[in-house]
Amino acid sequence: MHGPFNRGPRRKPMGEINVVPFIDVMLVLLVIFMITAPMMTQGVQVELPKVASKPIETDENSEPLVVSVNRDGEYFLSLGDGETALTLDELSTKVVAVLKRKPQTPVMVKGDQNVAYGQVVTLMSALQTAGVPNVGLISDPPPAEQ
Repeated sequence: MHGPFNRGPRRKPMGEINVVPFIDVMLVLLVIFMITAPMMTQGVQVELPKVASKPIETDENSEPLVVSVNRDGEYFLSLGDGETALTLDELSTKVVAVLKRKPQTPVMVKGDQNVAYGQVVTLMSALQTAGVPNVGLISDPPPAEQ
């Protein structure tokens, strides 16, 4: 029997997800992340020396710890929350803390080509004292000759 408010047989509720709006939302999120990802690269402005060298083989699972020296001789440590200016002692303490958590973390030094050589040597010495077995140096490839 059908009353005034019942129009036809009762349907049971659908338990399936409607996939089309889900795909639309995912595509919108993909576009948003593609647009914002290049803007999220942060770092200290360092003019790297131009040197022809072979890339260092690193494990994909371990993110390298990048220590920077800018042209004014200030030290920076690249962590997940960006780069912050640190003194040499603070830098050593943070590097020790990271290496205690992940002993296999590669440590890379990024030094401005105009910084005094002594600043980079002092940094490398502090890293060695902090227990870093190997330090990699980051450089830019030279411009291609035409």
